[in-house]
Amino acid sequence: MELDLLWLILAIAAGSYIIVYAFVRRVNEWYHVSKLGEKRHFLPPGDMGWPFLGNMPSFLRAYRSNNPETFIDSIVERYGRTGVYKTHLFGNPSIIVSSPQTCRRVLMDDEKFGLGYGKSMTRLAGKNTFVNIAKSEHRRLRKMMTSLMISHEALVMYIGNIEDVAIASLEEWAAASKDEPIEFFCETSKLSLKFIMRILFGSTSDSIFSSVEKHYIDVHDGVHSTAINLPGFAFHKALKVIDETLRLMNLPFLDFREAKTDANIKGYTIPKGWKVLIWNRAVHMDPENFSAPKEFDPSRWDNNAAEPGSFIPFGGGSRRCLGIDVAKIEVSIFLHYFLLNYKLEQLNPESPIVYLPTTRPSDNCPARVIKLK
Repeated sequence: MELDLLWLILAIAAGSYIIVYAFVRRVNEWYHVSKLGEKRHFLPPGDMGWPFLGNMPSFLRAYRSNNPETFIDSIVERYGRTGVYKTHLFGNPSIIVSSPQTCRRVLMDDEKFGLGYGKSMTRLAGKNTFVNIAKSEHRRLRKMMTSLMISHEALVMYIGNIEDVAIASLEEWAAASKDEPIEFFCETSKLSLKFIMRILFGSTSDSIFSSVEKHYIDVHDGVHSTAINLPGFAFHKALKVIDETLRLMNLPFLDFREAKTDANIKGYTIPKGWKVLIWNRAVHMDPENFSAPKEFDPSRWDNNAAEPGSFIPFGGGSRRCLGIDVAKIEVSIFLHYFLLNYKLEQLNPESPIVYLPTTRPSDNCPARVIKLK
């Protein structure tokens, strides 16, 4: 008799848990979707997760593991390869786009999709910056900056400055690592800031750099709370390495947009005001776009005929990063002097990789930079 009573209590408890679980899991769906009226019938597949939290727990669990692809993979497994899914992330009802076609559609359509960064980004950037200005003003400023700062003539002028910084930094690292290892990831991250300082200020002195670095880190943390490109040329070979690194690192792993009006993608409704998350990482790590995507294979870029939208580390459309050519020149020059004159001895080559807030070795890659004789 007592055993039967125990089983009855357990059965009631289990049944109550299932009912409560099912109810709570539907609250977010009811709150955000029901208000859409008839449009709710045309939303893409997906689920809205838990009240207040949305799908952040599963996102964080995946991106804190050694396989962040499980987040998107689980969505695709449940709802199919539609390339567009509803969800609730970063505090907002959102639509994830994760195929070359859907990503390109959002990036190229300025009429229906505007920038969708969070309040921290828009407030820190200021109302008169590229992030917040109107479309017409953005087009005018972009054209002006392109002609003044990233034209062919300007890029040629930058080369000498970039070479000076790369050579001096490598010599400094080699001297410092004779005594104790340096954190190679941190030093190379600082290098891009030094390139910019040299171009803009004409100096990379310690006093200026320390001040700029501090303010850059403060802002960064606040936000997250003509070369010849033909086969046979060295520059072409270097670009393959660079493109493969950009594909694997996925920096950033997503880009933010917001629906300015109701939009339609592949027959699904994207409601006005919902965030649209362009999941770069899902595109770059999809074996249908890149075979063996977790392997570092620069040769995949030989005669690469990837469809538009399958390689988007710098975004796309009118908001495509202005600094793409400068960035590739910086990396090319650094790799030239580093690979010809130095070697790297990692202390912990098996260090695991972490993916939040950015992809990096968990120990920042302690290493010695050794100059070749």
